[in-house]
Amino acid sequence: MQVSILKSRAEGSVNAPPSKSMAHRLLICAALSEGESVIHGISQCEDVAATLDCIRVLGARWERKGETVRVCGIDARKIAPTDPLPCRESGSTLRFFLPITLLSGNPARLSGAASLMQRPMSVYADLCRERGLEYRVEGNSIDVRGPLPAGEYRVVGNVSSQFISGLLFALPLAKGDSVIRITPPVESRSYLNLTVDALHEFGVVAEWSDEHTLRIPGGQSYRAHETAVEGDYSNAAFLDALGMLGGSVEVTGLRADSLQGDRIYRHYFNLLCQGTPTIHIGDCPDLGPILFSIAAAKNGGIFNGTRRLRIKESDRAAAMADELKKFGTAVTVHEDTVVVYPVDFHAPDTCLQGHNDHRIIMALSVLLTLTGGSIEGAEAVDKSFPEFFQTVEKLGVEVRYDA
Repeated sequence: MQVSILKSRAEGSVNAPPSKSMAHRLLICAALSEGESVIHGISQCEDVAATLDCIRVLGARWERKGETVRVCGIDARKIAPTDPLPCRESGSTLRFFLPITLLSGNPARLSGAASLMQRPMSVYADLCRERGLEYRVEGNSIDVRGPLPAGEYRVVGNVSSQFISGLLFALPLAKGDSVIRITPPVESRSYLNLTVDALHEFGVVAEWSDEHTLRIPGGQSYRAHETAVEGDYSNAAFLDALGMLGGSVEVTGLRADSLQGDRIYRHYFNLLCQGTPTIHIGDCPDLGPILFSIAAAKNGGIFNGTRRLRIKESDRAAAMADELKKFGTAVTVHEDTVVVYPVDFHAPDTCLQGHNDHRIIMALSVLLTLTGGSIEGAEAVDKSFPEFFQTVEKLGVEVRYDA
């Protein structure tokens, strides 16, 4: 789908969409709980739909009414899925569920899009090999077989926190106590804290014993719970950016005490509007595309900690460099740094490409409110924020749709 955005000024108040990150975590905890849990604020995005699909394959029952989902959980130590877990394009879903499927000792298959299977999974491959567990990649699927033992796990901290979160979901159900030792640097620590917080909500203990070590008592049980998904700072950043680029937008429904690392976006927005800052985004890589866009429209910026942008839905650093050049912006991409120079910012002279990446599309859409222009492949916003274009339209942004 191609979307054209006219030069527009956004105005008004809008509620933040629910957090995709927390929706994954709360749904998984509910699926691992005895009894029925109720979770409010579950969005219709594709990534969350993948997690719901996988929960059902594992044997948990759920029903949705609007944004509320009721989940009847399972004993993950006894699962024996006969169908593949369909992870679609969701890296979180794949990495969260793989250790869970290892708990029972029964064979399991996790499947996904070709693009998903190209994303790094070596942490789990090495973990299984070291413990004599089955791990085999066949086409667009991964076959695994446990059982996952309790014990000490060493995991690198600079690839993806999702591997560690996956272990955090599974290890409390193992028979003995476990320790996860994280090799520094520990990036995206805030996402680990979100996982620990979700576990606590469902009665499961996992604690930091120092800044690189998590201790998880074994033999625990998840307890059914009623809760709500908090507002999402990651996607709220795209809406708030409309206000930073000449509009007047208020984003509501965000917890001031949230553990989300992306809550720092407002501070970074201010820095970019005031000068040409150096910003480290290792703990908030999802903010990269929108921060690059604001830098292009304002005073430029230097962004460190960008290495992991290569392994997202697209190579986000390279993709944003290609698209921002169409606005007359010079961008250099280094090993772990991106530099944005707003040399001759102007309306793009050709159609922008979305790179099948929801955050690229939303970041470029915000930038187009200054200049007007079109984006090809805009349907990829369905991955995390399917209501994005309708939401910005409510704020006065003029959008045209071409199938």
